[in-house]
Amino acid sequence: MTDDCVPELLARATQALDHKFGSLPGFRLELGAGPEAVAEVLQAVSNRLADNYPYFHPLYAGQMLKPPHPIARAAYALAMTLNPNNHALDGGRASSAMEVEAVREIAGMFGWTEFLGHLTSNGTFANLEALWMAGQLAPGRRILGSEQAHYTHGRISGVLKLEYAAVAADERGRMQLDVLEEELRQGNVGTVVATLGTTAAGAVDPLHEILKLKERFSFRVHVDAAYGGYFGLIADGLDEPAQHAYAALGQADSIVVDPHKHGLQPYGCGCVLFRDPAVGRFYKHDSPYTYFTSKDLHLGEISLECSRAGAAAVALWATQRLLPLKPGGEFARGLAKGRRAALDLDQRLRADARFAPLAAGPPELDIVVWAMNASTTVEASQKAQKTFDASAKQDLHLALVHLPQGWFIRPNGTCREHETMTCLRSVLMKPEHEAWMGEIWDRLKAACETVLSEWPDRKGV
Repeated sequence: MTDDCVPELLARATQALDHKFGSLPGFRLELGAGPEAVAEVLQAVSNRLADNYPYFHPLYAGQMLKPPHPIARAAYALAMTLNPNNHALDGGRASSAMEVEAVREIAGMFGWTEFLGHLTSNGTFANLEALWMAGQLAPGRRILGSEQAHYTHGRISGVLKLEYAAVAADERGRMQLDVLEEELRQGNVGTVVATLGTTAAGAVDPLHEILKLKERFSFRVHVDAAYGGYFGLIADGLDEPAQHAYAALGQADSIVVDPHKHGLQPYGCGCVLFRDPAVGRFYKHDSPYTYFTSKDLHLGEISLECSRAGAAAVALWATQRLLPLKPGGEFARGLAKGRRAALDLDQRLRADARFAPLAAGPPELDIVVWAMNASTTVEASQKAQKTFDASAKQDLHLALVHLPQGWFIRPNGTCREHETMTCLRSVLMKPEHEAWMGEIWDRLKAACETVLSEWPDRKGV
């Protein structure tokens, strides 16, 4: 079944929902303008939205942008008939219950049945809550994260008045354990942030080894799995180090996952989970304007955010109802397709002397980074930028990233120095990327040939 049937199915569901409230006196919403004015505005919106990259298409293989599943879009639109607010049960009775159920299924991916968790507007806010909790439990103690961790961890720590230190990463982008241990020996560390799926390269920090250090140095472990959290469903298909990391994920103290990345959801939909439900005591408040019509726990009592889109919970619930988060299920098979696409692209890059792939080996998840083979850093960066531009003219949209030269290898096997250079990056998170890899490769080669034909020395990379 294709997505062209969804509008009709949504229309039927909307009529059914209207019928549920049929006992109310009828009324019509005033648009404040006539049909022609409304049509004109919508046409203007359409024209403005055309000024975008085709994020929905398989030829968009740049940033972390994945189209929501059609059922997520439809469920979100249906919920907007009511526009529920999941701050409290009174503002979103059904959507609050659906959020609890959807979050329980996400926690179940990590083996958690007892936990505290909820949806957030994005991964940044989810990580804010996790580090805020770290500060409550270990006030004044330092936060450590990899230098390849998302930049917002340092910023969030600053907002929370907590000291933050970045730990060096290895040539694959993973936290270096020996450097981490040196920081731990200095003392006063409250939380270590492990990243499962770094933004730049999709690297997976060695969580299992970090947890061993926790036994010796006693600190909390927060896992930022905003990007890579769902890959535990296909961990058997990952390389051994990543398998070990995902096997240990349930031992973390807190986890962040972004359903609006691999979870097929519209922006914004993040999720924060705490293994110990007792941390809910830090959220307690008693305000005169709190909803008092229900004695049951409402989500506003376990969140730093107040108003939150109930429609996001409805969309997530519907998607997980259609595509359960189970190993071997349709959702997991979609992840595996993106993973295979990344390995396919990486193999093609390694077989072409014009490109310099990661020296440490293939990608750990579904993000591929590579440099242009050149004699100098400046030349490699320039060729990457020009290849990026030429690819866009071929309707192939990639991304640029600045990474250390030492991560990449020349065809003769010699590594470059440690300064950074501009590289190319492709996030192959759409299941369709696997089937489109031949087309993606042909367009990348054509773009590269255009760049080389115009290069001053015309000697190639």
